[in-house]
Amino acid sequence: MRTENPRMAELKEYKAVDPDQQPKNTRNSPDDSDKSSVNADDTINLKQKVTLVNGITVIVGSIIGSGIFVSPKGVLDGAGSVGLSLIIWVLCGLFSMIGAWCYAELGTMIMRSGADYAYMFEAFGPFVAFLRLWVECMIVRPCSQAIVALTFAYYVIEPLFPDCDQPDTAVRLLAAVCILLLTFINCFDVKWATRVQDIFTYAKVLALILIIITGFVQLGRQQFENFQNPFEHTETDVGKVSLAFYSGLFAYNGWNYLNFVIEELKDPYK
Repeated sequence: MRTENPRMAELKEYKAVDPDQQPKNTRNSPDDSDKSSVNADDTINLKQKVTLVNGITVIVGSIIGSGIFVSPKGVLDGAGSVGLSLIIWVLCGLFSMIGAWCYAELGTMIMRSGADYAYMFEAFGPFVAFLRLWVECMIVRPCSQAIVALTFAYYVIEPLFPDCDQPDTAVRLLAAVCILLLTFINCFDVKWATRVQDIFTYAKVLALILIIITGFVQLGRQQFENFQNPFEHTETDVGKVSLAFYSGLFAYNGWNYLNFVIEELKDPYK
C-alpha cells in the first residue's frame, strides 16, 4: 500500500483553504513598520531644511554682495553724471524685480532644484539645458565667485596696508582660502551654509546702513554740490551707457539664487 508523501499532503491542504477565509492581519508588526521607515529613510532626496527666514537671507545676502560695493564706480563712470546714474540704478532695480517675480512663479510651478537648468530642461529638452548648465558651471559662476572672493579679500587686507597698495599674492591667497572654506561648508551641511549666509547677510546689511547714515550726515553738512547740476557731463556714448547698465545689473545679481534650492525649502509657496 502506497503512502502519500507528507510534503504533497501539506501542499494539498494549503491549496484547499479558501484565501478569503484566511485571517487577515490589518495591523503591521513592529518589524514591518521598522522596515518601511528604514526604506523611506534610505531614499536619496533633498531634505527640506531651509526655512522662510533662511530663504529671505539667501536672496538678500546674494543681492547685497560685493557688487553693491564695487559697481557704483562703474555705473558713475559709464553714465558720466549723477542724474543719469540714479536713473540707471532705478531701471536696473525694476528689471531685476520683474525677473524675481517671474522666477517666483516658475519656482512654485516647477518645483525642481536647479533654476535655469530645470526650466530649460522642461522647455527645450536635456541638450539645451546641459549647455546652459555647462556655461554656468565653467564660465559664469567661477568668474562671479572669483570677483566676490577677490573683493572680500581686498577689503579685509585694506586695514593692514593703509599707506600702500595691497600685495596681489596676499589678496589672491586669501580669496582662494575663502572659496575653499565656503565650498567645504556648503558640501558638509545645509544648516551650516544657511547659518553662515545669515551671519554675512546681517553684516552686509549693517554695512549698508552705516553707508546710508554717512550719506545723510554729509547732506546735513551741506555737502550736496553734486546734486546742483545732476545731468552735467552726461555720457552720450551708447557703449559706455551699456557698461553702466551692466555694472548696475551685476549689483542686483542674485535674485534668482533661491530657485537653485527650491526643493530644500520647507514651504516654497511662502
